[in-house]
Amino acid sequence: MTKPGTTLAAAKAPAPAVRLPRRRGIELSLIVVAVGLSVYGYCAVGVARTGSVPPGAAVYGAGLGVLALCAHLAVRIRAPYADPLPLPIAVLLNGLGLVLIYRLDLDTPGDRAAPAQLVWSTLGVGLFIVVVLLLRDHRMLQRYSYVCVVAALGLLGLPILFPAVNGARIWIRISGFSIQPGEFAKVLLAVFFAAYLADNRNALAYAGRRVWRLRFPTGRVLGPIVTIWLLSVGVLVLERDLGTSLLFFGLFVVLLYVATGRTGWIAVGLLLAVAGSFAVSRFEPHVGGRIEDWLDPFGTIEAGLGPNQLSQSLFAFAAGGFLGTGLGLGHSTLIGFATKSDFILATAGEELGLAGLGAIFLLYALLVERGYRAGLALREPFGRLLAVGLASIVALQVFVIAGGVTGLIPLTGMAMPFLAQGGSSVVTNWAIVALLIRVSHSARRHYDGQEAP
Repeated sequence: MTKPGTTLAAAKAPAPAVRLPRRRGIELSLIVVAVGLSVYGYCAVGVARTGSVPPGAAVYGAGLGVLALCAHLAVRIRAPYADPLPLPIAVLLNGLGLVLIYRLDLDTPGDRAAPAQLVWSTLGVGLFIVVVLLLRDHRMLQRYSYVCVVAALGLLGLPILFPAVNGARIWIRISGFSIQPGEFAKVLLAVFFAAYLADNRNALAYAGRRVWRLRFPTGRVLGPIVTIWLLSVGVLVLERDLGTSLLFFGLFVVLLYVATGRTGWIAVGLLLAVAGSFAVSRFEPHVGGRIEDWLDPFGTIEAGLGPNQLSQSLFAFAAGGFLGTGLGLGHSTLIGFATKSDFILATAGEELGLAGLGAIFLLYALLVERGYRAGLALREPFGRLLAVGLASIVALQVFVIAGGVTGLIPLTGMAMPFLAQGGSSVVTNWAIVALLIRVSHSARRHYDGQEAP
């Protein structure tokens, strides 16, 4: 029934399409804040150490600002509906990482890492821009899932041909140039796992034999992905890269749980992780030593051998208190050779305190949450699993590294995303953020089944 004076055609006219806000202005504002905080931290380090603002502060701020602006323009052009938070979070974490590495360089003048990290950060932002501009639809990656897994296994196996560094064969070093191929392999494996589980999710969830309360899929369905996972983890164990092995295992279990909805996989994953860690610790002295240090971090002090890296890290956190000593005023360089990589979180804890450390963890939590949210908003399984997998890579890395340097779990030797020294790591994490941007753009382009204009 229509109101008087209203035509039937007007009454049956479709409702106007919902126009979603693009929120690029919010993103740009947050980027300005992120760059400003990074420049402030850079100046604070200089004032604390020399009493004056560093002469390169303007160049540092301009460089970081230009990189962030270029990334923002790429998102504005190709992914206007993307989530506005991941890019500013990445800019702030990367900027803070450069500040912390520069601060540690002042105590190690013979080992300057900040200039190289800035170059790698530039390459990472460049890769971010390329992915955002050229990857029009994340579903294109599903077509190349087997290419991705072959490339991932090849990258994982390459370091075996090169000498070990600090007891692990995870680096390729040629004429002073070094790269860690396992960092790139984790993204490729996430693509493969997401594609395979998306294609076989029904068979994984509803077919197979039930044992106790868990239904095990048939070997024909579960066999290929388990084989790939075992090959990747086996190569990493041979290379003594146990941190990345744990990361791949966690990624596999998380995606298997998301694809099937079976909570029993979480329990099975935890049991296998404990059993595997126990077995490796028995046959690998390096791992066994780290477990002993974790069980008794102050044992070397009591034995008269001086503090080890873990105990020095705990001392740094304790010295920081709630508000920290202030940027540039800590003594975390006492930790040793890994202070700019594995233990850079100890510098943040000492000089920024519990409050600053909590803020850093909150940034990581927001980045992971936005990845999960983008996955939940998608209706197609591959994009959902890909977003969850990429966000879980960040979450697992943060947990493993933060847990190791704070004594919650044994040390594994990985790079804190964006913060720690490591070119391969920062480039890979920028690629992860780019893929999350693409996924979130696709998720928000569809509203109630209609594509937003």
